[in-house]
Amino acid sequence: MSFCCAAESQFGPKVAERDLRRYRRRGADTVTKLILAQLRHWPLRDKRLLNIGGGIGVISAELAADGIASATLVEASPAYLEVARHELQNRYGSRSTQFLLGDFARIADTLPDADVITLDRVVCCYPDAEGLLRGAATRTLQLLAFSYPRDRWYMRTATAVQNFLRWMKGKAFRTFVHSPQQMSGVLERAGLVRAATQGTLAWMVDLYCRVGDIPDALDAREGQYIRKLSAGSI
Repeated sequence: MSFCCAAESQFGPKVAERDLRRYRRRGADTVTKLILAQLRHWPLRDKRLLNIGGGIGVISAELAADGIASATLVEASPAYLEVARHELQNRYGSRSTQFLLGDFARIADTLPDADVITLDRVVCCYPDAEGLLRGAATRTLQLLAFSYPRDRWYMRTATAVQNFLRWMKGKAFRTFVHSPQQMSGVLERAGLVRAATQGTLAWMVDLYCRVGDIPDALDAREGQYIRKLSAGSI
């Protein structure tokens, strides 16, 4: 079964509606808030956003008020995509929004570049995280933010149990705990440097920027730190 078919079976209409109700009641969850906080340290007005595996569109919705010029959401679940389309219409008004159904890793070469790219809990759903991130990095003009499960024994155990239960139920969808070192290597080879990292007990959130692209509006200490990272002196 293809990734898209597995995602469609896992994230159907009931799950999409449940996630929408939770978002409207509680707002973005903790991990997504970390991504948003990291991005908001940078100038976002008039930037183009590409939200990969965007689910019901929370990141796109939350950044609409930050002056994002356009938002493209790529999602493998038709149910998620439909909810996102409905949720974002009023928030973006006349600004450009695009909703694409498919496996990003397969269609990355057909998409235009974007200033800001996000993958919130996406690499954990994808067997080839390196290929996915390589495609995302190729499209990144300035910033790439993504979240992933910590590579710890308790997360690997929980993932194995969840996958076993899915197998018992005949479901093809699987989740993964990928190597942070391998994922960072892909992004660094693509000319990106890690600008920030935060985490919870279960999740990590990393923000990467294009080497040499440090805006004047960024806090002086943060900019100096990133320049040192770019130079390899940290």
